[in-house]
Amino acid sequence: MHCPFCRHSDSRVVDSRTADDGASIRRRRQCPECGRRFTTVESTSLSVAKRSGAVEPFSRDKIIAGVRKACQGRPVSDDDLALLAQQVEEAVRSTGVAEVDAHEVGLTILGPLRALDEVAYLRFASVYQSFCSLEDFEAAITALRVDRDAAR
Repeated sequence: MHCPFCRHSDSRVVDSRTADDGASIRRRRQCPECGRRFTTVESTSLSVAKRSGAVEPFSRDKIIAGVRKACQGRPVSDDDLALLAQQVEEAVRSTGVAEVDAHEVGLTILGPLRALDEVAYLRFASVYQSFCSLEDFEAAITALRVDRDAAR
């Protein structure tokens, strides 16, 4: 790690702590050359492979933006969306792979969204799963009803 002050090529770790979110580590470092201290944050990288072949970093903001469209006009708050994005990220990270397919991210969104709002779930699923007919909607609604009745 280069010192941000003198650009010396080495530094010494003085203290390490897990960040508040538990997903990263904050390290307090000291430069042996100039003696100044600085903080670094380390986190694991998670990449998403798109259909086009492009690979980009995972983004909670993209999850929120996509789901927000499905939630338009529904009683879903920004906090609900942020929690959903966190749940999706945790589920994707728990797979243990550094690069996940975009389709898998979409499938991972469906579960928490279904629990959050059934109408938003149907909207998202209709686009994501390419519903082509009324029968596709009817099948999805029937599955929701069966699951709801089983939960009672």
